[in-house]
Amino acid sequence: MGRLDGKVALITGGGRGQGRSHARLLASEGADIIVTDICEPIAEVAPYETSTQADLDETARLVELFDRRCLAVKADARSSVEMGEVVDQAIAEFGQIDILAVNHGVAINLPWDQQTDEIWDTVVETNLSAPWRVAKAVIPHMVSRQRGSIIFTASTAAMTAYPSLSAYSAAKTGVLGLMRSLATELGPHSIRVNAVMPGNTGTPMLHSQSVLDMFNGGPGGSKEKMVFPSQATMLLPIAWLEPEDISEAVLFLASDAARYITGVALPVDGGTLAQPPGIPAIAAERIGALEWQLANRS
Repeated sequence: MGRLDGKVALITGGGRGQGRSHARLLASEGADIIVTDICEPIAEVAPYETSTQADLDETARLVELFDRRCLAVKADARSSVEMGEVVDQAIAEFGQIDILAVNHGVAINLPWDQQTDEIWDTVVETNLSAPWRVAKAVIPHMVSRQRGSIIFTASTAAMTAYPSLSAYSAAKTGVLGLMRSLATELGPHSIRVNAVMPGNTGTPMLHSQSVLDMFNGGPGGSKEKMVFPSQATMLLPIAWLEPEDISEAVLFLASDAARYITGVALPVDGGTLAQPPGIPAIAAERIGALEWQLANRS
């Protein structure tokens, strides 16, 4: 028996990356799935590549390999109208929504003086206002049933500083505030509201050229060059997590194993938020090795 037998999960941003991974894992545990994605470019954040219809279709195909039903809908999470229509379709198809995983988001890596008002507004609307609109579309149904689990995808950027991510960090910090407020309001209805805070995770977002260049300190970034600086953000000896690592946390929070857990922001970050002050150990080791090499040059 699966941990989510008889449950139905709605997942936004399900075309690829963490959303696809969530859909697959929750389906493998018995849930029927609704996945949404915008499936088209967002003009204001043009360098950031969004999912396509083919990506969303592939997620549906992978879910159905677990002999679970999947409703894949092209929808913009920023639109209350479109998300309301998704909820109506989901209830018509499955009769219920037990789990909501609000996973979608965009990240544009630009210093403050290169961010336009349009970029700021789009990142904040996508990563904060849209999660509110998605939740607001689902909550009345969960209240009517007096049960449900809502999981927001926040980020370690909500708790620690990163350069060139002011809009993203501000929005993800807001997601934690939204989560806690909703947990307070919805607790009397037996609806749990939590968040996961991924660290660096190997998705198309992390490995986009703009992020690779940020870790490189300039143009010419690559996954290979990213390994050392990314590992330096963590306590564990890994360069980045995989989407499946985040999905395991989402599954836990969605399942009855977490039936009394609400209002929690759960880091899944390899120790990023537990880093002690000062130079990370791996960086100190690298600096020490370089100093030794320089001192012993013949």
